[in-house]
Amino acid sequence: MSGLLAGKRLLVTGVITDASIAFSVAKLAQENGAQVVLTGYGRLSLVERIAKRLPEPAPVIEVDVTNTEHLAGLADRVREHVDGLDGVVHSIGFAPQSCLGGGFLDAPWEDVATALHVSTFSYKSLAMAALPLMSPGGAVVGLTFDATKAWPVYDWMGVAKAGLESASRYLALHLGKQGIRSNLVAAGPLRTIAAKSIPGFDQFEEVWAERAPLGWNLTDQEPAARACLALLSDWFPATTGEIVHVDGGYHAIGS
Repeated sequence: MSGLLAGKRLLVTGVITDASIAFSVAKLAQENGAQVVLTGYGRLSLVERIAKRLPEPAPVIEVDVTNTEHLAGLADRVREHVDGLDGVVHSIGFAPQSCLGGGFLDAPWEDVATALHVSTFSYKSLAMAALPLMSPGGAVVGLTFDATKAWPVYDWMGVAKAGLESASRYLALHLGKQGIRSNLVAAGPLRTIAAKSIPGFDQFEEVWAERAPLGWNLTDQEPAARACLALLSDWFPATTGEIVHVDGGYHAIGS
């Protein structure tokens, strides 16, 4: 077996369609020698169908990251397919419609709490559920959208992503003693299911393509996926608490 992730065992969340970043991560990971287990929730049959489009059909286990019973049983469910984990990919985010599209001032706490639970707290929850399967050298990698700025229409999801970025740093602090790394990839806007659920998200598209120094392809998930693979690999053994921007350089250019 050869490749960047030869012999690695990965748990990948967030594969809903083959246009998702998570699908590209799973596909490239397999092509680079990894064993992949996917998670799904709700539309499990859809995830199972998408899993068959990978180079090798991957097993799918049901995990609701807000369900304590699902999290408590995750390690046993994963052990049915692999004997441990070397990496976990967190590609999970959700906010009720009231929290997006300009509703920042009016969104009720109940909806905001849902957004924070699913999009922020779940990063820690998933990592802790997988921790019994991991050993020194392992890595947790999540996906964010640059939370250093307030973006039009992103609203409470932007707040959730800011919390995610902070949570990753704290996870790096507390899991570092066990040799586990935590890093995030900040991808530019992509035409995924998640993006389509945000009213007005197309506002990002034109300006990103114009201003990113390297240009930006709204339908190419592979650059972000490659960054995830690099962070999951052994090539970043001393990097943790980091955010790698994969956005064509947009974040580095002043307005």
